[in-house]
Order: sequence, then C-alpha cells, then structure tokens
Amino acid sequence: MATQPLRFGIVAGEASGDLLGGGLITAIKEHYPDAIFEGIAGPEMIAAGASSLFPMDRLSVMGIVEVLGRYRELLGIRRQLATHFKQNPPDAFIGIDAPDFTLGLEKQLRTAGIKTVHYVSPSVWAWRQRRVKKIATSTDLMLTLFPFEAHFYQKHQVPVNFVGHPLADMIPLSVDKQAARQHLGLSKEAKILALLPGSRSNELHYLAPLFIETACWLRARFPGLEFIVPLANNKRRIQFEQAMAQVKAQGGELPRLTLCDGQSREVMAAADVVLLASGTAALEAMLLKRPMVVAYKLAPLTYWLAKRLVKVENVSLPNLLANESLVPELIQHEATAENLGQKVLTYFENPSIMDDLNQRFTDIHQTLRQDASKQAADAILQRVVQKAAAKV
Repeated sequence: MATQPLRFGIVAGEASGDLLGGGLITAIKEHYPDAIFEGIAGPEMIAAGASSLFPMDRLSVMGIVEVLGRYRELLGIRRQLATHFKQNPPDAFIGIDAPDFTLGLEKQLRTAGIKTVHYVSPSVWAWRQRRVKKIATSTDLMLTLFPFEAHFYQKHQVPVNFVGHPLADMIPLSVDKQAARQHLGLSKEAKILALLPGSRSNELHYLAPLFIETACWLRARFPGLEFIVPLANNKRRIQFEQAMAQVKAQGGELPRLTLCDGQSREVMAAADVVLLASGTAALEAMLLKRPMVVAYKLAPLTYWLAKRLVKVENVSLPNLLANESLVPELIQHEATAENLGQKVLTYFENPSIMDDLNQRFTDIHQTLRQDASKQAADAILQRVVQKAAAKV
C-alpha cells in the first residue's frame, strides 16, 4: 500500500522569511522529494516547490497605521487559511517569522490537533516577555537563529531547537577585503569607513544627517579617511542626498561620500570600519569580521516607551551574542557626531582592538554556522515522522 506524501502548511510574510522558507523546503525535499507545501510563499519558496494561496506581499506591511489600514484584509486571509488547513490537515504547519500573523494562525491549528512549528523567534526575550505564554500555547516547536533565544525558551519550558543562522552559512569565515575593493573600484591602500544609516525611511530620517555630520567630524581629524555609503534603493538614495544638502546648508563642509546602489555586504567587506544602524547589518558586519560602531535614534516618545519595555542591556546582535559589550552602542542622546567619531577613531588608532575583535567574531560565526536549513528540516521531520509513526 502506497504511503501518502508528507504535507506541510507554510506561511512567510516577507523577503527574509521567504529566503528561510526556500532553504527549509529544499532541505526537507532532500529527505522527502514528493513532500507538498502550500500556504503563503514568496519567489524563493515557490521556486523550491511551494504553492501560494495568497500573494506574500499582502502580508508585507509595517507600521501601526499601515497594519490598521489592512487589518480586515489580514484577518480575512488568516481566517481562510485556518479554514483550509482544518479541512485539509497537513502533517505540520510552519510559520516563518511574521509573529503577529503566524502565531494566531498556529494557535488555531494547534487547537485543532495540527502540529505547529514557528521558525524565527520574536524578540520576546527583549520586550513584552509575557508573550512567551501565547507562544507556548501556539506552537509545538520553536526554531531559533541564536543560542541565547533557545536558552530563554528552555527556561520557560517551551520546546525549542537552536538551528543557527543562514547568513553564517552563506558568508565565509574569512572575507577578502581587497577583492571587495576591486569589485567596487576602491583604493587598495585607503582607510575606508562604511556608513550604513539603515534601510527604512524613519531610520534615515534620524541617522543620515548624524552619520554625515560624523563624517565631517572625522575628516577634520583624519584627512585621509574615505567614506562609502550603500543605499537600499533609489528612495533611500534621494533621502540621503537630501540629508547631505541639509548638512551643507547648515554650514557643514562635506567630505567626499561615495554612494552605492545596494551592495551593502560588499561595501562592508571592503571597509576597515563600519558605522551602522542597529539591526541585521550589525550581524552581517560581525560575520564579515569588520569592527563597527552601532547607533540608533528614535522619536522621543517611542524611545521613552522602549526604555520601559526593553529588558536587555545591549541592543546590537554582536553584543547580545557575546553577552558583553564587544562593540560600542550609542543610542538616542548619546548618538552625537563627536561621540560616534571618537569611537571610530579608536579603532584606527588601536589596531590591536581590531585583531581581538576578529577572533571573537570568528568564534561567534562558528557557533552560528550550523547549516541552518538542514538543522531546521531535521528538527521538524523528527517530530512529524514521530507523529506519523504513532498513527500506524
């Protein structure tokens, strides 16, 4: 008697989740080539063999106002997915990131007796920790990208597997700085600072003028320093150019800033030091073994609220992963051109700090380099296969 192929419900809400989903589907299909995946998928997941019941871009929405404007539509999509999977139960349902959407769906399906997996932990360890109770009732298995996240869930008796981070698998342990410079047409000998003020409009609103002012401060004290700025898209490039004009109008003498369209990873690889907004870029800079200064600024009210909600001392991933202050973090009022500039200069004036950081970053890289897609697939299949075997 022929066995039925494994069936998975799967939902990703944005491009980063689509990449994870594509790798996961490919890894599962190495064991079960006829496995079926359906739900909400982007191009990477579809290319790997998933079918999408709704366009993924309907879930790719950020900001309170934007979410409220699409609230009824999002609820409708989730309701239809819940009905579909209850009527056609998969062997497991996998929600990838997008916790505000996927965890609610997972809870409904788990209540209906369907195994559920959540891939990529929300920042529950940092703020709104009570959410762990909802997670515990929503998912049979949490898959985390970072070991400190797994420790948090173990503490709260939530089944968890640390699977590693796909970026750590993709980025080699040693990166060729000169090859990156040649690719970008940059000088082999120059000292280069990369400026990464973020990829979102509100990040550039606060950080672009600040980073430009920092470049002015540094040029006055380190005349040979060169600056390169990767911008995520044309909108962010225009926004950065407007910030340059603003600083110049206020009397700032601008240094030469080389602007690039995208290529942020290549730019960081080519740089000696990176000044960046807190976020995934800090993880990439660490994996590229580049010394960094981390900055972040928020609207005053948002910062006031965040200070009362956030439960961790550090905000950047290198420091969270090391459980100590490996790299400088300058947040809100501490993020001034002089403070940032002095931290950058410290690296150039003390090369031994760079050497020490390189070794620490390499150690963390190896910890995260776990073949994440394979680890995630194995963790899911172990539970699914156990469930299937129990039915026989």
